[in-house]
Parts: sequence; structure tokens; C-alpha cells
Amino acid sequence: MDHQPKFFENLSGTGKAIGVLTSGGDAQGMNAAVRAVVRMGIYVKAKVYFVYEGYQGMVDGGDNIVEVSWESVSSILQVGGTVIGSARCKSFRTREGRLQAAYNLVQRGITNLCVIGGDGSLTGANLFREEWSGLLEELAQNGKIDEEAVKKYAYLNIVGMVGSIDNDFCGTDMTIGTDSALHRIIEVVDAIMTTAQSHQRTFVLEVMGRHCGYLALVSALACGADWVFIPEYPPEEGWEDSMCVKLSENRARKKRLNIIIVAEGAIDCHNKPITSEKVKDLVVQRLGFDTRVTILGHVQRGGTPSAFDRILASRMGVEAVLALLEATPATPACVVSLSGNQAVRLPLMECVQMTQEVQKAMDEGRFVEAVRLRGRSFENNLNTYKLLSHKKPDAELPKTNFNVAVLNVGAPAAGMNAAVRAAVRVGITEGHKMFAVIDGFEGFARGKIKEISWGDVGGWTGQGGSILGTKRTLPAKYLEKIADQMRTNNINALMVIGGFEAYESCLQLHEARSRFEEFCVPICVLPATISNNVPGTDFSIGADTALNAIVETCDRIKQSASGTKRRVFIIETMGGYCGYLANMGALAAGADAAYIFEEQFDIRELQANVEHLTEKMKTSIQRGLVLRNENCNENYTTDFIYQLYSEEGKGVFDCRKNVLGHMQQGGAPSPFDRNFGTKISAKAMQWISKKLKETYRKEEGKVFANTDDSVCLLGMRRRNLVFQPVAELKTETDFVHRIPKEQWWLKLRPLMKILAKYKTSYDVSDSGQLEHVAMHSPKEAETGAI
Repeated sequence: MDHQPKFFENLSGTGKAIGVLTSGGDAQGMNAAVRAVVRMGIYVKAKVYFVYEGYQGMVDGGDNIVEVSWESVSSILQVGGTVIGSARCKSFRTREGRLQAAYNLVQRGITNLCVIGGDGSLTGANLFREEWSGLLEELAQNGKIDEEAVKKYAYLNIVGMVGSIDNDFCGTDMTIGTDSALHRIIEVVDAIMTTAQSHQRTFVLEVMGRHCGYLALVSALACGADWVFIPEYPPEEGWEDSMCVKLSENRARKKRLNIIIVAEGAIDCHNKPITSEKVKDLVVQRLGFDTRVTILGHVQRGGTPSAFDRILASRMGVEAVLALLEATPATPACVVSLSGNQAVRLPLMECVQMTQEVQKAMDEGRFVEAVRLRGRSFENNLNTYKLLSHKKPDAELPKTNFNVAVLNVGAPAAGMNAAVRAAVRVGITEGHKMFAVIDGFEGFARGKIKEISWGDVGGWTGQGGSILGTKRTLPAKYLEKIADQMRTNNINALMVIGGFEAYESCLQLHEARSRFEEFCVPICVLPATISNNVPGTDFSIGADTALNAIVETCDRIKQSASGTKRRVFIIETMGGYCGYLANMGALAAGADAAYIFEEQFDIRELQANVEHLTEKMKTSIQRGLVLRNENCNENYTTDFIYQLYSEEGKGVFDCRKNVLGHMQQGGAPSPFDRNFGTKISAKAMQWISKKLKETYRKEEGKVFANTDDSVCLLGMRRRNLVFQPVAELKTETDFVHRIPKEQWWLKLRPLMKILAKYKTSYDVSDSGQLEHVAMHSPKEAETGAI
């Protein structure tokens, strides 16, 4: 991108007033969005108002519309739901109600609204905007406001953010609250699995989603459920038989439990509801299995927001304020949303119309169309689930005679096991023989390699760490032994799942091809490390789980600091030289500063941070949180910073330090890591199959791949999943510090500083352009998206 950076300092909010409201059903992360809107608004010198109780508060006026300060949104980042309340409002649906609302806003000079809610709330906001000038004229005729006010407040600008746990809004990959709701569901499923296993039970779980099956589908993918019912993809005629056959087959394979997930809006192909009770009765009558139903209900809306939702909501909130500042009378109402890893702005009504199209397609029985309209991410989830959940009988499987080995390299990362499971199952479906290598390249050299079957990887998605075992050892010192093992076991392709070591290992194998023909096979690297320091990808498997562990600990520490008052905590995170965990942890936990290697700092900066905290202690927020990456500076250690703060803060605040250590590597994988691992692994296996076909030499009866593009790393880049030759990634890598030379998340660094009340410059070149909602072709679902 050769653009000139465009900084938002040129955008001033002076004289502007922004109203922020949450409407419709609540969702975790709404508070993070409210906080970001308020702080960014105040930062650009606009006035910001809370509108309490959604549209009801706008109609009622009075104390429901209040100007707020910086401190008004302190300590709400980690709170679920919405602190400004949300209510269903009948009166806003009438013109009289909207007239009253317009009067209340004009009284306070508010002509910019930030609405956080579902499609109903956003549609209402758009109607309000379209009627605005007519409403003002009517108010003037009634003598409520003068002509000058009509001119001064002639236009209403609206920006929406989608807060909905269902993820049912077209145009955005993830809505605020979805990831947290998945966390709640997965916590419950993990707990149920242990009890179900003890008693050989079948559990039917009902999750939310009256019109959208996203939560059901993704949680089924994340826990390896036996069957899933969603509104967009009803089962075929005779599903009762096929489901019972599958459940009894699984039992025959010594699987002690069955999990069936039902979306509350699940239907059959005649649009008749399929309820959890109906599914339970069917299993009991036909199979006589001990079956229980668990309805999750409002648990899914509750609890603290996940790290992903906090970062998403904070990014969206800042983007929403920028969109309001840049809006002109001609700008249509827009929603800020997420596409891949990119914040985008989309015309609100295009998104709403497309969302309504899905419902229409479902009502008319056009289910294939409904899945396509949901977007490429949804379609991809569904295809991956179908691929992994049901094993075809051996007779129906193709036979390729190729052997593919899977191994873990580097430090353990949550989600590695989900990736191994997906690789094994997709490989078997494609007709290959799958081999598991124990203990990385070290184990490979010692011949610790065995065939692995479909059933061997059952129940692996929810397991943390690395079941295959992993070592940091690089292959360079064992090349000959590894080549021997590859020859002995006739290995035709390798999938290497791991962190920076996995990437380096594959570079070494690539370079050793001239000496060992055994390495002339397709090789794919899947990035899996908590540090997120692998070049060629924005995210790596395991980083989300580690981030959640950090944020959870920071929440507890903040609570302790709030109790004691005037206390600052210094927290050390892992990550090697990569500041991803420290920086994103700071953004998600609402920290005051984060010290990272990528942004050099000196004693003056430390001094400025201490002064900033001293000022903060004079306000009502008497606590501080500072994150430090373990290798950010060899001299300014955690101890040094702790001692400096203790000395400089004497009499104003006291200091504590906390080194988080290896707890960041452990724990059950988060829903994001399970699904990311599963999806990229399935995609990588399909790539391996394609490469095997391309490089098979019939006359010699062997695979021979020696081009650069046969050793690739599969990563997520902005909006797409891309296979990149490791040889080409060398130029993007700082091998001394084991980090990519350019890292996307550094762009979010100013965001953290702004939300912690530091003056900084923020490059907004990437934001700003209003895009259109893209309809994608079925082909696209296979190629790019996550």
C-alpha cells in the first residue's frame, strides 16, 4: 500500500454532538463499543451523550439523554450486557414517537447518532434519518422549535454497529457478542461432555438462533458434535433414519457419548419445527439411549465479553466516530463491520435488505440460496462441518495410495489438536493414509511415527496443548534420519503445525531438497503459536486462547486494584520479541500502557507514563494497569519498571508486579482457535491433495515436488486465506528476533493509547471508503474466506 498516511487530527469534532444508544437484545461487548465511542468522541472534542434505555429513552427525553465524561465509561469494558440499558420501544414505531425523539435531540444539538443493536434497531434508525427534515419542519410548524434550529440541525447522520449474539447480520463476518456467546456454549458443552462420558449418554443441546443457525453450526464444529440442526440447512427427507444409524455406528465404535446441537429455530424441509424434545424422543424410542436435553437459554447472552469481542467493539466504536466525523448530508447511513481482519463501512440498508433476503429464501424453501446469502464464512463453516462429522463407509472412500504425515513443532498452543483432527479426517476422506508423528522432528528422526485413524482423533477439538507432543528441535541436525524415516514409511506429504520453529523447519527442509530427494514432496505449514509471530499470517492458532487467559487475569487484577485504590499493576506477558499479546491484551483489558519491543521506548517515555498515572490518581479512577512484553527491552526489565514506578509514585500510588508465565500456554482452546484450527487445517489438507495429484509421476510411481510453491504456509491475510511459499516469506522475516518485519496490529496501537487518554496520531488511511455488500459466487467460498 503506497498511500500517504491520512491522520485523523485533521478531523475535528468541535461543535458536534454525538448520541450513543444500545437497542434490541443485549450482547456482550456492547459496553466496550459504548466506551470506545465516548472516549473517541471526547478525544476529537465532540460532545457525547448517553441515550439510556434505547429508543424509549430518546422518546421520553429528560434524564434519559445525558452528556457524559471520560470517566463515565470507566470499568465497563469487562461488563457483559449494556450499562446504558436497552428496551423494546413501541412508541418509536409511530410518527408521534419519532417526532418527540427528534425534539429531544434538537434540544441538545445532537445530529449524530451511533446505534448499537440488531437489524430492527438499525432499520428504525434509518427511517428516523429519512424523516428527519420533515420532523423538524413539523416541529417548527407546531412552534416547538424556530426556523434557525431547522437550518442548523438540518441533517441527521447515523452509523450503526451490530450487537447481536446470533451473528445474523449480512455484510459482517462477526457481530459484537457472537464470540462471547460461543464461549458460553463451549464452556457448557465441555462440562456436559465429562458427565456424558461417565454415563454413556446422549445429550441434546438447544442453543439460541431463531432465524440464524450460526451459533449452532459453529459450536457443533468446535465440539465435534454428531449432528446439528439449523434453520438455513434443514436435513433431507428421512433424516430420522440416517441420524439414528449414525448415532448407533458411533456407539459401536466405542464412542461413549453423543452430542446433538439444535438451533431454537431449526426446521425440516417442509418448514416444520424440529425441537430438542422431538429429537430426544426420537433417540429414546428408536435406540433406547439414555438421553438428556439441556436448553442453554439466556446463559448465552450473559457473562463477561471475550477478548475478541472487546477488541472488535473497541475497533468498531472508534471507526464509528470517524465515520460520523466524515459524514456529509449525502452519505447514506452506514454500519461499521468486520470483513476478515479488516474494518469496513457498508451502507446500512444494503445489509438490512440482504439480511431480510435470507429469511425470505428460507420461508420460500430456497435453502441453498439462504446459505449462500449468509455469506462465505457461514458457507465455509457448513462445508467444513459436513466434511468432518460423518465418515463414509470404507468402500465408498477413494484410494490414492498416498501417505501423509502430520506433526507438531515448537511450543504447545491451544487449538493444535483441533487442527490435527481436521487434517486426519479430511485426509482420510480424500483417500490418503494418515500418519501421526510423535514429538516433532526429534520424534520423527527416532521413528516415532504411526498410522492414525478417523476414530483416533475423536474428541480432540476441546483438548488444550499438544496430544501428539511437540519439541522445539529443528530438523537440520537430523536431516539424514528424517529422510530415512520418510523413505521407510513412504511419506508423500507433510503437514507441520506449529510456531516460528515450524516455519523455520520447513525452510530447512526446502533448502535440503538438493541433497535429499525425500523432501521433494508437498509440505504445508499451519501457524500455531500463542505469540502470533509467524510471518505470512495475521493470526495464528492459539493466540486467541492466550489472549483470553491474559484478559481474564487482568480483569481480576483490576478488581483487586480498585478495591485497594491507588495501586498500579505491572503485568508481564509472553510472546518472545513479538508484542501482540501485550498490545492486544492491553487494548482488551483497558490498560494504561503496554511496553513492546516493536516500539522502542526510553526513560522519558517511562517518566511520561508515571506522570500520566499520577494525574489519573487525582480522578475517580484510582488504579493503573501496565502490560510489558517479556523481551521488550533487555535493561528495562519488569523488575526495573516496577522499582521505577514504585519510587516515582511514592505518596501517590503503590505498585505490584505479576508475571503471568506458562498459564498463557495452557487451558482449553477458545471457540475461535478451535474453528480457525479446524478450518485452515481442512483447507491445507485439500491443498496437499491437489499438490499430490499435480506432482505424481506416473512412470516412476512417485511424488516429486521441488518447486518453491510446493512448500507453503497457509495464513490469513486481511480478508483471505492464502498459501504463500516459505521461500518468499524469508524477505518478510526478522530471523534474529523471530518476528515478521511488518505487523498489522501495530496499526491498532494508537487505539489503545487514545482509549487510555494519551495524545497520539492515528493513521486512518485504511478506513473511510464506503463499500458495497458483495454477493459472492459459490466458487469464492472455496477459495478465500475463513
